[in-house]
Amino acid sequence: MKKIPDPRVKTKLFPFKGFLFSFLSFGLLTTGQMILLRNHIDISHLPTGSIVTVLIYWFIIAASFIGITRRQLFRDFQKPLEELADATRKVAEGDFSVYIPPRHLPDKRDYLDVIFTDFNTMVEELGSIETLKTDFFSNVSHEIKTPLSAIQNYAQGLKSESITDREKEMYIDTIIESSTRLSDLISNILKLSKLEKQTLRPMSDPYDVCAQLCECALRFEDIWIKKGIEFEADVEDRATIEADASLLELVWNNLISNAIKFTEPGGAVTLQQTSTPDEITVRVIDSGCGMNEETLKHIFDKFYQGDTSHSTEGNGLGLALVLRILQLIDGSIHVESEVGKGTAFTVHIPIRCRVN
Repeated sequence: MKKIPDPRVKTKLFPFKGFLFSFLSFGLLTTGQMILLRNHIDISHLPTGSIVTVLIYWFIIAASFIGITRRQLFRDFQKPLEELADATRKVAEGDFSVYIPPRHLPDKRDYLDVIFTDFNTMVEELGSIETLKTDFFSNVSHEIKTPLSAIQNYAQGLKSESITDREKEMYIDTIIESSTRLSDLISNILKLSKLEKQTLRPMSDPYDVCAQLCECALRFEDIWIKKGIEFEADVEDRATIEADASLLELVWNNLISNAIKFTEPGGAVTLQQTSTPDEITVRVIDSGCGMNEETLKHIFDKFYQGDTSHSTEGNGLGLALVLRILQLIDGSIHVESEVGKGTAFTVHIPIRCRVN
């Protein structure tokens, strides 16, 4: 199959001007050589035929030089660059399956090989981002559609004259619950978007993280009492850090909420906090269902929910939000879990957070 030239490329490799320039250059070099040798060779008596022969000779030399050089440049530069241009065009059109094979073995790589390797890596990353974006919009659509459908169905049910007062109350509670879930989803999406675009900049101010941990835990008191969960808090009297209190509040709320959500009635949740001169460590431990290795690989992915039995209690953005916040303040999070035995999240935060 004959390859069609790219119409955007307007110049050719070594056009006629290049040949003419080479021919004249060789002619000037020959003239210079004859001038240098004029004291030894009488060039004024050279026959016309010899002069014509010299011109033809250098014409052939110039043509051969251009041909050989063009072939080498085509093989070593133009052809690889044509492949790169073709691959780039395909990527621009949305094809992320493009791959340019290496030209040389690893021990003989040149700059073009390095460019091709980086290009392949870039395309692979772009493909992953495109897949994540597609999945993200698909998941957002699903997550928004579910509570909206519930609101619509139960709102229509309220119009019925045959429903009882008890059913009315249940419908209204469901509408409120779905509205709250939808509001939380949109709020988390906006926060995560701002954090990833770094339009929401953390503010570092000194505050007592121990007091904050206790306040966050007490917000869930009614829930753990209702489920019969034994909640234990083991924190220091005071630990001051320089960080954004509002962002870290999201971290603690998500971790404590998840621990209580995934712990069965009668189980236990423990909140621990310790500190050193350089950092504080917070652990949230539950005796819930635990996670397998596959789930552990994806728990920080957007919208991922390993235990679908609790999918109506969240939107799968909490841990993604937690991870991004900790990355921004140079913190870290580690998770240990065993199926049927529970999960422990460990957070490390520097005393003076450096905003990334």
